Amino acid sequence: MNEVKIPDSDKSEPLQRLGEIGLSNFPPYLMNRIMGRYNADLRQELAGLGLTTAKMRALAVLAVIDALPISELAVYAVVEQSTLSRSLEQLTSDGLVRRDPDPNDSRVTRIAITDAGRAAFDQMWPSMSRIYSQMFHGIPADERAAFVATLKTMLRNIRKHDF
Repeated sequence: MNEVKIPDSDKSEPLQRLGEIGLSNFPPYLMNRIMGRYNADLRQELAGLGLTTAKMRALAVLAVIDALPISELAVYAVVEQSTLSRSLEQLTSDGLVRRDPDPNDSRVTRIAITDAGRAAFDQMWPSMSRIYSQMFHGIPADERAAFVATLKTMLRNIRKHDF
């Protein structure tokens, strides 16, 4: 077997190949499958509200952290900025978000959720919560907390922004 070495802080360990790890033990694959299933489960309900996954993510973020610059909203919503821009145009024309100038920087536009946008999010939340609960069914609270803590550490390890 040809082993490739990669540096790991103080030591080098052999690089395992994906076939050796196996898809069922490869976290990025598992995370993609989980999020793919989560989004697919929501898609039909979102369509009934005239929303897409990108629109739902934007509304969800804005329901928690309102009045974000578009660039930050794209990061939080995990949506390409070009896709988000098109989604925001539609959300704005539907009256679910509004564009406000940044009081400190005239080059920046902040996106804020409207009352109608909050109502749309409130309609989605029961489905989002149900699917979230289904994912964690049978997982004790301490394991869930440890899992979330691990995900936060992983995000800190790879993120490119301070948020």
